[in-house]
Amino acid sequence: MSMHTNGPVREKLWLLIIVLLVVFCLIFFSAKGKVKIPLTNRIVITLLAPFQSASSKLGNTSSNVIKGVNDLLTVYQENKQLKAQVLQLRKQNMQNNEIAIENERLRKILDYKKIAQQFEMKTATVIARDSSTWVNNIVVNRGANDGIKKDMPVVTPAGLVGYVIKTYDSYSIVALITDPRVAVGVMVQRNDSRVAGIIKGDINGSSAVHMENIPRSADVKKGDQIITSGLGGIYPKGIFVGTVEDVQNESGGLLKYAAVKTAVEFQKLEDVIIIVNSQQIPAEKLVKQMQQNADGQQVEKVGANE
Repeated sequence: MSMHTNGPVREKLWLLIIVLLVVFCLIFFSAKGKVKIPLTNRIVITLLAPFQSASSKLGNTSSNVIKGVNDLLTVYQENKQLKAQVLQLRKQNMQNNEIAIENERLRKILDYKKIAQQFEMKTATVIARDSSTWVNNIVVNRGANDGIKKDMPVVTPAGLVGYVIKTYDSYSIVALITDPRVAVGVMVQRNDSRVAGIIKGDINGSSAVHMENIPRSADVKKGDQIITSGLGGIYPKGIFVGTVEDVQNESGGLLKYAAVKTAVEFQKLEDVIIIVNSQQIPAEKLVKQMQQNADGQQVEKVGANE
């Protein structure tokens, strides 16, 4: 009974295997192009179409994802390069601006040297500053090794800065005219005035300076330009100091003072000029020569009378 039952089952199994092999062979040879059967092609296409469609969609999706990632990476790299270029251009622009400003300062110094040929000068750079209530000093990068000595006047193309109060090998300390302990002999430049006085810094530590020891009857008014008088033996005559902004009477006295706006902006000092030698005759030496000449004339007169 069992043998009769197993026989048909085996036949069906073999038949199924043969059909599958035939279908496989048809698909294989059809794909290779060796056997062309329209019906088979339609069957294969019909069976494989869903899978091809899914595969195509999957491929397109993967391609789009990969392309999007590549685009993002490209944009990121370009953005990074652009930022680097912007930083470089900004740095270069700042450097160019600084060079232009420095060139302008140096040009003014050179122009001043051409005009003030009576002075032997050396340029210096401000490397430190001390602006407290009672002290108004700067430190410059020129010292004894450069021939700088105490009491040498310091200027800029704009006007008077101060004078050297102490030197070291490679740097010097300069007292500014805004220091209340510094006194500068000055005068009004106007021809019909020529009033003399002394410039001193504000005791409150501000950047203002005052022209003091002016008689109340003296002709000093707003807008007058103040220059060094050459008195005192430190500053040569004729260096611009500043402009009178206001004139006030001192309380309970016979004098008045003038508030002077300095020609130099001391908070912006970067480069200065140290006058190491002047062809002008110092005031003290000039007075001595005048006295010697006067004494000589008196001796000549005595000899003639005898």
